[in-house]
Amino acid sequence: MLAEVSPSTASAHLSKLREQNLLTMLAQGKHRYYQLSSLEVASALEALMNIASLANPQFKPSTPLGLRRARTCYDHMAGEMAVALHDAFLRAKWLIPGDAGGGDYKLSDVGRDALLKLGVVLEMPKNSRRRYACTCLDWSERRAHLGGALGANLLNFFRAQAWVEADLDSRALSITQKGERQFAKLLSSL
Repeated sequence: MLAEVSPSTASAHLSKLREQNLLTMLAQGKHRYYQLSSLEVASALEALMNIASLANPQFKPSTPLGLRRARTCYDHMAGEMAVALHDAFLRAKWLIPGDAGGGDYKLSDVGRDALLKLGVVLEMPKNSRRRYACTCLDWSERRAHLGGALGANLLNFFRAQAWVEADLDSRALSITQKGERQFAKLLSSL
């Protein structure tokens, strides 16, 4: 463990930080992910680091490059490109965080129109209990990418349009030359 404390000690500390509303927790399957609860908390920590004269540690993933750029995460896309798309969709207000929190998104009218114009299937299978659009923590980037039925539909679209190709015997996705052009065009338009 990086902090060199036992799991029970870490759990106790995380619980206290949540009780004081300094952290929030996102449960994803059997895993629990913690993040700072607000920009104010982040600013306070940065101020404390400045006072302590500590360098701001930069996260450096150790993920192999083939998996880091683009890969599958269950049935949707993960990696640098998926995180960039997620962030761009939020900035462009194609995705709107749900009212109840919990990492769910609503697709805005602008987002719906733009994705339909691209040719992305937006419907969800009938009688599905699956979440439509939700945040999924990217283990290599330590930031969110888009999961749920919409994330799966996007990956299906990228494959059908030959923007990405699956590597054999791996979760890695290769972004084709066409895909590089199309992703750049899509991201620059947002």
